[in-house]
Amino acid sequence: MASTASLALSQALLARAISHHASSQSPDHRVSLSARSVPAFSGLKSVAPRVPTSRRRLPTRRLCQVRAAAVETLDATAEASLVEKSINTIRFLAVDAVEKANSGHPGLPMGCAPMGHILYDEVMRYNPKNPYWFNRDRFVLSAGHGCMLQYALLHLAGYDSVQEEDLKNFRQWGSKTPGHPENFETPGVEVTTGPLGQGVANAVGLALAEKHLAARYNKPDIDIIDHYTYVILGDGCQMEGISNEACSLAGHWGLGKLIAFYDDNHISIDGDTDIAFTEDVSKRFEALGWHVIWVKNGNTGYDDIRAAIKEAKAVKDKPTLIKVTTTIGFGSPNKANSYSVHGSALGAKEVDATRKNLGWPYEPLHVPEDVKKHWSHHIPDGAALEAEWNAKFAEYEKKYKEEATELKSIITGELPAGWEKALPTYTPESPAEATRNLSQTCLNALAKVLPGFLGGSADLASSNMTIMKMFGDFQKDTPEERNLRFGVREHGMGAISNGIALHSPGMIPYCATFFVFTDYMRAAIRISALSEAGVIYVMTHDSIGLGEDGPTHQPIEHLASFRAMPNILMLRPADGNETAGAYKVAILNRKRPSILALSRQKLPHLPGSSIEGVEKGGYIISDNSSGNKPDVILIGTGSELEIAAKAAEELRKGGKGVRVVSLVSWELFDEQSDAYKESVFPAAVSARVSIEAGSTFGWEKIVGPKGKAIGIDCFGASAPAGRIYKELGITVEAVIAAAKEVS
Repeated sequence: MASTASLALSQALLARAISHHASSQSPDHRVSLSARSVPAFSGLKSVAPRVPTSRRRLPTRRLCQVRAAAVETLDATAEASLVEKSINTIRFLAVDAVEKANSGHPGLPMGCAPMGHILYDEVMRYNPKNPYWFNRDRFVLSAGHGCMLQYALLHLAGYDSVQEEDLKNFRQWGSKTPGHPENFETPGVEVTTGPLGQGVANAVGLALAEKHLAARYNKPDIDIIDHYTYVILGDGCQMEGISNEACSLAGHWGLGKLIAFYDDNHISIDGDTDIAFTEDVSKRFEALGWHVIWVKNGNTGYDDIRAAIKEAKAVKDKPTLIKVTTTIGFGSPNKANSYSVHGSALGAKEVDATRKNLGWPYEPLHVPEDVKKHWSHHIPDGAALEAEWNAKFAEYEKKYKEEATELKSIITGELPAGWEKALPTYTPESPAEATRNLSQTCLNALAKVLPGFLGGSADLASSNMTIMKMFGDFQKDTPEERNLRFGVREHGMGAISNGIALHSPGMIPYCATFFVFTDYMRAAIRISALSEAGVIYVMTHDSIGLGEDGPTHQPIEHLASFRAMPNILMLRPADGNETAGAYKVAILNRKRPSILALSRQKLPHLPGSSIEGVEKGGYIISDNSSGNKPDVILIGTGSELEIAAKAAEELRKGGKGVRVVSLVSWELFDEQSDAYKESVFPAAVSARVSIEAGSTFGWEKIVGPKGKAIGIDCFGASAPAGRIYKELGITVEAVIAAAKEVS
């Protein structure tokens, strides 16, 4: 039995997990906490099926054997027929939903239906009534355009998130069945996929999280963490470079519980893949350190698929790629094995022809009763799996209290009490320091108090300053360690971090490179924002202040571009207190990623800076005016806040009333009340000057039509930082001149 404390934590977790979905679901889709009992951490509890205590005795052993043999033959035939019917159900749910929407990708679901059926019906461990059960197997559809495959499987398995009405509303406004899988819309979908290659990289992150947590928390007598990550990827995913980056790391790390199915159908949007993709994928994956299996008949070779999965599970020290050769649009007599079935509805005539070809007499979106009855066992079976795990955790908690407390934090996402007290604070007398170094101090402080905190750099750890000094490196044979070495793989790093973040609410990954190299990983950062993955992006060398490396390494437009991206925090701290504040904000925002832009050069600790100010996004660090009527407002971020402060000192000597504002995060400031915004930027004061070593794009929103934005709207140069600042006009003198001009 779960303890009262565990029960409360479980209810909190479930309430948090479903809160995002509840507002947009119909009453029939809502989950009632009061209607069911809730086990430890893991959400809903279904009644486990009763196990009979006795059976009627058969007359004789011989009669029993004869009858058993006859029944076995009949059962095998019936079972094979039901499997075929189930697979065709998946195919036609996809065909019919795409046809109704007149939009979508029917080809992949038709070809991958056998894989999907075997995974969801025979292999995977999950509880449909609690999609967030911690020890569930994870499934990722990296080829996200074929999402009707996953929606059909979730529907058959009994997930509340995909009802018949949701299938009818495929790709429609407000539906739970969007055009690509979205974890924030559809419970049962683990990660958001669509941009090809992102999903398999996410799966590497999910598998990494499982291996890491298992190494830390499993005990000789209790394996409390034991689940697999399965992924289906296609030719397009294989072509994208991100998949090679991530799969190279998966092989290096020996992620033995990652099993990837490569839908080898030789078709992409432009036609046969022979026009652009002729490499030997199997040999490439072998070179990457994967175990590789080839299922030559993925259309009807069900036993071959089963055998491949069994073989894959027997390989413990390598991830496995199962190359499954399929026919895209299988069953369509005129469009199968062609690009025309890839990305558009079959059309009414071809749907009818496909029904005749596969012997499917049912109405659109119909699930035959025997198929429905067969799949219904997943609801009680899933509840039983979860109940079994809950009992195991209760035993674990009694024996290993400290580890159980940490694991609860990771499972629920509830941060340890007082964690923020670990963050350092500074005074103006503290020695000047680069914010990248101050960041490392914060990272190491947080590592001691946040059990789910881990991360690393794209081969720049000694420059990004991202090593957690009390831990070693996560490697194949040391998976319990918390420093991740991504190598020069920025794009893969970002997507892997997304997978880690979405594995469990209390997993808090960070990843690092130079700020300019966010260009290599922007697609993964965008998916972080879209999928509500609270990754912390530690981006150093944030401006022309990096100096001699020159314009190839000097960010210009990057701050503006990320400020334009929805659901992401762009933070540019100016000193030690603001760096600590940026980390506090980033840790608290678990459904919103954060980018910390950090300096290479040393910066002073400014009077008036504070952790609390950062939480508001923008705040006053100094002001010699009164009545909320300064003569001029100077605004800076990061390394240029010091310039604004020095300019203010000079202007005050001339009798000016000058307010200096740190605008460390535009997004956080925008979320403040109108009254607070007015207290910082009074509407009556139009004399405003901003200074930032980056593009001026967007600053007109802050300084207004009568203000002046000082920045850089050209590329930088190779020279010592001080010279570049002077040549490009990022100086105290420039701010003073602008302030006099506008006031």
